[in-house]
Amino acid sequence: MSTVLSPFHLAIPVYNLETCRTFYRDILNCEEGRSSDHWVDFNFFGHQLVIHYKPKTDTDLHTNAVDGKSVPVPHFGVVLPWDVFHAFAEDLKSKNVEFSIEPYIRFEGLVGEQATMFFYDPSGNALEFKAFKDANQLFAK
Repeated sequence: MSTVLSPFHLAIPVYNLETCRTFYRDILNCEEGRSSDHWVDFNFFGHQLVIHYKPKTDTDLHTNAVDGKSVPVPHFGVVLPWDVFHAFAEDLKSKNVEFSIEPYIRFEGLVGEQATMFFYDPSGNALEFKAFKDANQLFAK
């Protein structure tokens, strides 16, 4: 497997395009790219995220226990450098983002020690941002 990091492309459903456009642009500071009346591209930390309009549904939220927390499934996000994670977390707090799992250190002192936080976009898509104390532990067993 190649070690060159390529940007991923992820398309997610949103039921309110304008509210989510504002969230990704103004709260997460993602640069907006191309768009239409039913989708919007964003530069999501160097990756291509596309929000696509989809009518709201009443699907149940599923979670799995990780380190004593209820982690939403599915979720997506980015692994950030340690210092960037903490600055980003403070920026989100200053914008009154409601966390489902507040920023904290998971697996402290163990292999894979990481900072993590979870929150939802306005359409209920779960996001996780994390940072490893030692970036070499990202794929450690």
